[in-house]
Amino acid sequence: MNDSLTRQKSKWKDLRENVMHGVFLICALASILAVALICIFLFANGIPAMKEIGLLNFLTGTSWRPGNDIYGILPMIVGSIYITAGAIVVGVPIGLLTAIFMAFYCPKRIYGILKPCTELLAGIPSIVYGFFGMVVIAPAVLEVATFFGAEISSGSTILSASILLGIMILPTIIGVSEAALRAVPRAYYEGAVAMGATHERAVFSVMLPAAKSGVLAAIVLGIGRAIGETMAVIMVAGNQPRLTGSLLKGIRTMTANIVIEMGYATGLHREALIATGVVLFVFILLINLCFSVLKRRKNA
Repeated sequence: MNDSLTRQKSKWKDLRENVMHGVFLICALASILAVALICIFLFANGIPAMKEIGLLNFLTGTSWRPGNDIYGILPMIVGSIYITAGAIVVGVPIGLLTAIFMAFYCPKRIYGILKPCTELLAGIPSIVYGFFGMVVIAPAVLEVATFFGAEISSGSTILSASILLGIMILPTIIGVSEAALRAVPRAYYEGAVAMGATHERAVFSVMLPAAKSGVLAAIVLGIGRAIGETMAVIMVAGNQPRLTGSLLKGIRTMTANIVIEMGYATGLHREALIATGVVLFVFILLINLCFSVLKRRKNA
């Protein structure tokens, strides 16, 4: 009797394991299918537009005039690079130093307040960040630039968008970097201190390099958030499709270009906007590929 019950329980256990295995497999296949469908949609609609416009004309053209069937997205590509680079300059040092403080220096009482605050930043909608940029950051940039004698007519500039995006990527960089730092075995720190290193030297020379893979992942995720942000950028970047080398000029990103014009675009204009999405998608793939290559080299 006992043997029969044991065999029955074993069968039910195997059945549950097989069912859960099937559920996990379906979820994994659904994720792959979603990515495949997105790729098919983008490339099926975007590549014909690139062929009709001309790949070089599309990627290196400096004029975007849908009324004249002129579609050059170089200003938008440069604008996306400018603003993403600015966000990295603002967000990465602040986010990384905050993560180090929270992991190794922060008192428990302050940590109990600081940790929920950083997590709350991730839950604030983009449109709210955009309002904050319009009401606080853009006027502040205008006032400071005017004080130093710069000729500027509006605070909606590359600098304003970079500062705003730098704030928006902070929760991603802080959260992932702190988790990576805390995952480093405590023995690394204790060994460094036992060898005579100070607390600061043990943290920055031992713990931080040991967590470099997680820190790099945090930076890549932050870059992905910055380059893909739309609503907040539309509200503070100026949305002017032009090439400029000044941080105090307005500019348009690829995401902003798609959102602003997709509502009324038809025909080749619509396909050109989808092709812009293809270029943005390729940008993200290249960033992830570079991160994977860099991670493999560091682990080798």
